[in-house]
Amino acid sequence: MLDENLARIRAHRNNIHRYRRLLKTKLSQLERHFIERRLAEETSALDALTAVTFPVGFHPSGMPAEATGMAR
Repeated sequence: MLDENLARIRAHRNNIHRYRRLLKTKLSQLERHFIERRLAEETSALDALTAVTFPVGFHPSGMPAEATGMAR
């Protein structure tokens, strides 16, 4: 189960990197909107899968997550 989730996490991360690279290219508005939507979907899926796979988050004591750059 863990190996499957790690493989899915890698796939989502690869897709996110691919979509970010594509957004740096010259695109039509239709293409850009499509890629932005797919990027949002992949990011959401990655966040959900990461939360299920690694349910415990560790933060340095005394510091809010926003201060460490860990909050989204």
